[in-house]
Amino acid sequence: MAVRSTGCALLNAHNPQEVMDLGLVAHLASLRSSVPFVHFFDGTRTSGVIECVKPIPYTTMKSIVPWEELDAFRQRGLNPQHPIMRGMGQDPQIYYQSAVSANKYYDAVPAIVQDVMDQVAVITGRQYKLFEYYGAPDADRAVVIMGSAAKTAEETVDYLRAKGEKVGVLKVRLFRPFSTEHFLAELPESVKAIAVLDRTKEDLAPSLPMHADVLTALSEAGVYKTVVGGNYGLGSKEFAPKHCKAVFDNLLEKVPRNRYTVGINDDVTHTSLPVGPTINCIDEGMTQAIFFGLGSDGTVGANKAAAAIIGERTEFYSQGHFNYSSQKAGASTVSHLRFGPKPIRSEYEIEDSPGADYVACHHTSFLPKFDMLSKAREGGVFVVNCPWNTVETLENEFPAKLRRAIAEKKVDLYTIDAHAVATSVGLPAKRINQVMQATFFNLSNILPPEDAKAQLEAAIDRMYGKKSPDIVRSNKAALAAAAENLNKIDYPASWLTAEDNENSAKVANPSATKYSAPLDEFSSTFLKGIDSRTADALPVSAFKPGGETPIGQSAFQKRALAEEVPVWIPDKCTQCNLCSVVCPHAVVRPFLLDKKEMETAPAGYNARKAKGGELGGLNYTIQLAPFDCTGCAVCVEMCPDDALVMEPQKYSQDTFNEHWEFSLNHVSIKDNLMDKNTVKGSQFQDPLMEFSGACSGCGETPYVKLLTQMFGDRMVIANSSGCSSVWGGSYGLSPFKKNRHGQGPAWARSLFEDTAEYGLGMALGSQQRRERLIEDVKELIEEVDSGSLVVSGELQVLLQRWLDVVDDADKCSVLQPEIKRLLAAESDGPEVQAVKRGSDMFVAPSHWIIGGDGWAYDIGFGGLDHVLATGQNINILVLDTEGYSNTGAQVSKATPQGATMKMAAGGQKSKKKDLGAIAMMHENAYVASVSLAADVNQTVRAFKEAEAWNGPSIIIAYATCVDWGHRHGDKAMVLQQVQAVESGYWPLYRYNPADAGKTESNGFELDHKRVDEKTMESFVQNENRFTSLQRSSPEHAKMLQDGMKQTFNARHEQRKRRAMGDEDLLEYLKKQMGEQVTGERVTVLYGTDTGNAEMVAKNFQFEMKRRGMKAKCLSLNDVSIGDLAEESKILAIVATAGQGEMPKSAVKFWQDMETFLETAPADFLKDTKFAVFGMGDSSYVFFNEAARKIDEAFEKLGGERVMQMGMGDDQHPARFDTELEEWSPDYYDNIEAPEPPQELSPPSHLVEILSPEDAKASKVITSYEPAGSKAVKMSVKRSTVPEGYERAIDHFEFDLTGSGLSYDQGDSLGLWPSNSKEQVDICLKALGLNGDEVLNIQPIDSNRSVPLPEVIPARMLFTEVLDIAGWPKRRYYEMLKLSATDPKEKEELQHLCTKEGKADYQAYTAESYTYAELLQKFPSAKVSIGNLLDYVPDIKPRLYSIASSSRMRGDDECHLCIIKNEWTATSGRELVGLSTRWLSDDLHPGNEGPIPLRACVHPSAVTMPETHKTPIVMVALGTGIAPMRAFIEERAAAKKDGEECGDMALFFGARNRQEYSYEAEFDQYQKDGVLQNIVLALSREQKEKIYVTHRLKQEKQLVFDLIHEKHGNLYLCGPGGNVPPQVRQAVVDAIKDCGGHTEEYAEKYVQEMQINGRYNVEAW
Repeated sequence: MAVRSTGCALLNAHNPQEVMDLGLVAHLASLRSSVPFVHFFDGTRTSGVIECVKPIPYTTMKSIVPWEELDAFRQRGLNPQHPIMRGMGQDPQIYYQSAVSANKYYDAVPAIVQDVMDQVAVITGRQYKLFEYYGAPDADRAVVIMGSAAKTAEETVDYLRAKGEKVGVLKVRLFRPFSTEHFLAELPESVKAIAVLDRTKEDLAPSLPMHADVLTALSEAGVYKTVVGGNYGLGSKEFAPKHCKAVFDNLLEKVPRNRYTVGINDDVTHTSLPVGPTINCIDEGMTQAIFFGLGSDGTVGANKAAAAIIGERTEFYSQGHFNYSSQKAGASTVSHLRFGPKPIRSEYEIEDSPGADYVACHHTSFLPKFDMLSKAREGGVFVVNCPWNTVETLENEFPAKLRRAIAEKKVDLYTIDAHAVATSVGLPAKRINQVMQATFFNLSNILPPEDAKAQLEAAIDRMYGKKSPDIVRSNKAALAAAAENLNKIDYPASWLTAEDNENSAKVANPSATKYSAPLDEFSSTFLKGIDSRTADALPVSAFKPGGETPIGQSAFQKRALAEEVPVWIPDKCTQCNLCSVVCPHAVVRPFLLDKKEMETAPAGYNARKAKGGELGGLNYTIQLAPFDCTGCAVCVEMCPDDALVMEPQKYSQDTFNEHWEFSLNHVSIKDNLMDKNTVKGSQFQDPLMEFSGACSGCGETPYVKLLTQMFGDRMVIANSSGCSSVWGGSYGLSPFKKNRHGQGPAWARSLFEDTAEYGLGMALGSQQRRERLIEDVKELIEEVDSGSLVVSGELQVLLQRWLDVVDDADKCSVLQPEIKRLLAAESDGPEVQAVKRGSDMFVAPSHWIIGGDGWAYDIGFGGLDHVLATGQNINILVLDTEGYSNTGAQVSKATPQGATMKMAAGGQKSKKKDLGAIAMMHENAYVASVSLAADVNQTVRAFKEAEAWNGPSIIIAYATCVDWGHRHGDKAMVLQQVQAVESGYWPLYRYNPADAGKTESNGFELDHKRVDEKTMESFVQNENRFTSLQRSSPEHAKMLQDGMKQTFNARHEQRKRRAMGDEDLLEYLKKQMGEQVTGERVTVLYGTDTGNAEMVAKNFQFEMKRRGMKAKCLSLNDVSIGDLAEESKILAIVATAGQGEMPKSAVKFWQDMETFLETAPADFLKDTKFAVFGMGDSSYVFFNEAARKIDEAFEKLGGERVMQMGMGDDQHPARFDTELEEWSPDYYDNIEAPEPPQELSPPSHLVEILSPEDAKASKVITSYEPAGSKAVKMSVKRSTVPEGYERAIDHFEFDLTGSGLSYDQGDSLGLWPSNSKEQVDICLKALGLNGDEVLNIQPIDSNRSVPLPEVIPARMLFTEVLDIAGWPKRRYYEMLKLSATDPKEKEELQHLCTKEGKADYQAYTAESYTYAELLQKFPSAKVSIGNLLDYVPDIKPRLYSIASSSRMRGDDECHLCIIKNEWTATSGRELVGLSTRWLSDDLHPGNEGPIPLRACVHPSAVTMPETHKTPIVMVALGTGIAPMRAFIEERAAAKKDGEECGDMALFFGARNRQEYSYEAEFDQYQKDGVLQNIVLALSREQKEKIYVTHRLKQEKQLVFDLIHEKHGNLYLCGPGGNVPPQVRQAVVDAIKDCGGHTEEYAEKYVQEMQINGRYNVEAW
């Protein structure tokens, strides 16, 4: 209807046959009339239907082509041989006349069209008219209609005439121009009342288009009749005979209702006509069948094939109509098939009268959802795909309502386990189409069995012939197996009165648990209505005009599609969260539980201690949604630890659904503990997109889900039409949701054509509103400052702070809630009102335009290009599926050369458009190309950088699609994305304009540099879009696909060169030309999963270049083994993944290295110096194993090691930095690196001293709360040793009430100490301060993860923030050297920083000089506070093993046992550790009452047994007794509660019995039977020193029995050094000696204990 004013003639076809015939009419009429034609017809009902059509042969068409007119048409084309001009500008003098000059052509159209229709009738025998009347010649009522409903109207007319009514229908074909003459000629004069039906809605018009035409035609002819108009069938709404009858009945009214609707219940404006019961207009002999299937299970395809077989191969006519859900694959489909001896006029779904002869349910999830038998004919056939084949089982699985319907309809009931049959013949379980189709033909008897078999096999050849022969064979085998597995069920008469039993009642709502969230009102109305296919009956009043809906319905859908779902194996999991990142439907999630949540968890709930210092006191679990999972297994493929396995859905639903619902609805989201812009941290954010309707294994949704986890609380999404708008924007099924604060993505869809402009408009609107808010806030503050307005001081401070950070969304997010609260309390003056109006803009929205490649590369490219050119701060995410996925995989400009797609069946001939290269030409836009599973960290980094860039950004995401036909099916996403990158098919890069001109590569980073041609071959062979062409046309496929490979290789080469700095590029080009490359260079290699190793490697590269050295940085995977010998120096920074595996960016390198080592010469690296720094976690058995392997490989190849391997450890307070800061200076010394530039870098913070009058001084903090700390109180401190004993050991008790902290066995309590007044005074004096100064600290170029307080007293900064009493690393000495002005001091510092001065530097270290003391020692080093902020670390919490059990003591009480750390420096001065001095000397709760402190809980790396039945061997030295006390108390509490407890043995070592803390307690536990064995090793209480390792050897039988025979756990806590290996050897010896086992067996047994968490060491 929108094209009516374009000047095109509009010709309408009513059914598929007319589409054929009138298509010819339209072409010929256009040629003869010189008027363009639009030949149109109904979408779903006509273009989507399968019906019998008699085609017109081209030779027959040729006979009526008007050749002269065709030649004339061609001659009117632009041609330089007879040049003319068109499309010129016309001024007002001439335009009008020119436009009217075309009238005669339009006037001639009706006659021409009718003449052509007559010609077509001659050659086909099918006569058409512009208007065609059908019905009683003397009708008094008539309906005017066009489209597919015309045939329905014919049926209704026949039905009413048979009952004596005089009615008819006037069918319209030529809608424009509307010929009054032809219209009146067809309309019987007897008609008194006319109802015009328009299938459109024109809200502002007085009449709908065809209604207006009829009124005009009658008026112009002077004919006056009652004419009413209305609409019907919008959005493919059903229009059946009962609806048509309602229209005729309306004309019987004295005053018929005008502007009516039919087919809906309009209870708002009351336009709807009343509709009566179903009318049976079906011809005798018609067979009807309904099939309830799942999208992508093949049901629709099979039914289309069935309709085609019957229509083409039998004497029957056939019709197939298909009703799809608005979601993607996996949503429900309903197929309506009709077969009969007469042409089928019924253009509507099968109705309850006469009903369907055959009903099939293809998935068990439909049984409680759909009323499938409501349209079944009595005595028909009902087939259910299910694994149940007995009455007894069905009574438990079929809801009572369904059983009653079966009995009432007296249907023949059959079951077949089609999933099992499909699996048995080698098909995926979900591909049940051939099994169910064969079942239909077996039971319907439409064809003889042999004929049916032959036809079905031929259809398989046609459907799957282009795919692999194995697929064809398997589908044919499924046909044969169907009949053998069909079960006839003889159900009892008692089903007529069936009632639900406990099991069948559960089937009605199988996912419901006591933990489930209740449905909201909108979801209960729309989600359930749409999902159960009953929303057709919803009244108009249920809807909000404009289509606006809330978000968050998908959580309640519970589709239960999967045959298998993943199950988590906790003891294999390394808590990387990668499974969650790639999950397409957000059904795999990590949760963090505190102690109270664990106590209320359902039985059997699996969780393990959370790893990572930020997650102290918490438990970690991976939970999976068994009713939401689609079973793609992408998570299983992604897991590096084999910690996920696929299990039958039923097992998971029965076992784990309660666990999922509990986690989802009763475990708090702990999203503030880790950086959300990291891989692991992002997954602890609530995904604000979940359970979408996307296909199983979808490659698009993980990207959008990740976006919502990073920015979803402030996202505005302009979504293009396409897949993402279907799975993301189906009415009533929204997968987007709010967070716990009520925030979430705001989403709207636009057309393909204008998505970019649509999103740009939104961003401009937000910008304008936010600029207005900034001005309003400034005006309010000005009014307050002038005294004209009074608001709370707190609000004034917060608003000013907001203005200071207005461009930092995260900081604004923190301020927003409190500002809103304070605003609400203010009186409503105009200034306050203005700020309130804009208060939803305190946080800047993050605007995203999201769409597929069909939009971005093709239809919407112009708009996308425009957005990039504007410079507006807006982000674009292109989900590149390399084709129009939503409409069946048509070719797009993103389709690679050589791929077969719809509209490119012979292979795409053109090259894939390089959208990223085009975008980078703008130079102002951030551009990235990402592939999630290939490099998750790169994707996260790209998202973060894109959003942070104050300008346009575009991220092109490789989104795998099931339409590509990967041989591994749905789970292939991981392999596809990895191979695409490794092969060079898909690039990984980032271009950041912020770095343009600042980096060697001018802002361009190529994140994967090395490509593998073999991987390209494997990649291509895995996908049917490539192999189908290879099978059908091998030579053509080779030509195109070789061209594709060459294109991608050439583009990769260009990018590789662009990513190089000038020196690297010159060197590279010399190598390419075969020239000799000279000069020293360090090649820094890294292997990483999370990006930390890459960061460290690039820091080394930066520092080397800063020192004037040549250095390049590459991932290990980007290096060819053969090139290593050309490197003079190699530094490898290697992280370890899982239990000793290579990180992802080193896997390929190590595979090549292992092969190379088998034959490599021993001196391959004889000219290469190397060093390796490992980054790992000592809580794992294979600590830094990946780095060890690479270090040993370099040595084996003859390389010269310049440094012992560095062992970075995440268990240290500063993680890997602790070791790195010691290791790095020595490395630079050993490679004889030049000194760094002798100038201080500008400080990262600007620090100014505020005067008391400065307004900023009022913001000064009165107390400092370290990030991650909680308020606790020390309530008890007492000594555990006699007074005067040489070593001070104290017992402490802490009150955790109200802190939110909880702890478990083995955890540590972290305490933030304060520096001594002595150290603080030294520091203040050196800086020329008295401590009372108020400092204003502003970040300039800070990379601190936690910002410093903005305004803080100087004394507080040096007492509670900076660790000035810590021991400096060499970089601090270098800073002092650069700051010193005294020549002698400068010379001494210079010496300490050299290789020659290493011994003296070590002497300084041994003397334990602090940061403050060095300032005192070198007073000429006038250091600024800003410099100190960069060189002095913050005070870290000191960790102490907890010595109590929360089960025994309660969650709010925590004990520690701490020895005072005292030693004598080399000079003889007595020193005490910072924290133990503070605890011992400064804190006295007995005198002062409970003392407030700041603390945290740090999770232990130890693994506790799942049950107290497990025996425990405890080995403790000194205050290592603390965690053992916790273990013993836990067992004591368990025993008191009646639990069965295994034996406990304690081996304790100390100098003297005085150090045996808790001796009396332990003796009592031994009497109580909690602690069975206490073995002491008091080294100084006898002549011969006896250590704990001696006792272990003496008691080796006890150790063997508990560890080996009873499968107990061992726990060691105490000093490091020789003790841990000696204890381990003692255990090995016990197993070997007492069990008679070999050394190899014993070693392996202990190693397995370590891997499985049974052997735990905590050493310091």
